[in-house]
Amino acid sequence: MKMKFFKFYDDAIVPSYQTEGAAGFDFYVYLDKPYVLKPGEIKDFGTGIGVEIPSGYELRLSSRSGLSFKNHVSLMNGIGVIDSDFRDEMRILLMNFGDKDFIVEPGMRIAQGVVTKYERIEFEEVSNLSKTGRLGGFGSTGLR
Repeated sequence: MKMKFFKFYDDAIVPSYQTEGAAGFDFYVYLDKPYVLKPGEIKDFGTGIGVEIPSGYELRLSSRSGLSFKNHVSLMNGIGVIDSDFRDEMRILLMNFGDKDFIVEPGMRIAQGVVTKYERIEFEEVSNLSKTGRLGGFGSTGLR
């Protein structure tokens, strides 16, 4: 499968896989100088990249685990969904969940993406839903 990428700036870095078995490919921040992300701060960062996702697919953005674990910096909204009809510059919404400043350096890998197929749903209103053996939610099955 091929996905088209467009560079809004000549020196923007095209996303790339870091290992042979990686499911996610990394997005690089597009900055002209380092940015200090303060504790509790939320900021959107440009990538300098646009994408053309094939119809019937989405690009799912998620945090890079090392960035989250080691630095407490993650995607603010947990997961980002990029639709196949989006054509603007990809922007990544980061939050510093930690208690120390984090320096976002130009060219740093700040998020990862995975392309997944989806199906469009037709919504049907009904008078009731089929029963299952499950009762409740929000931890109703316990911890063990």
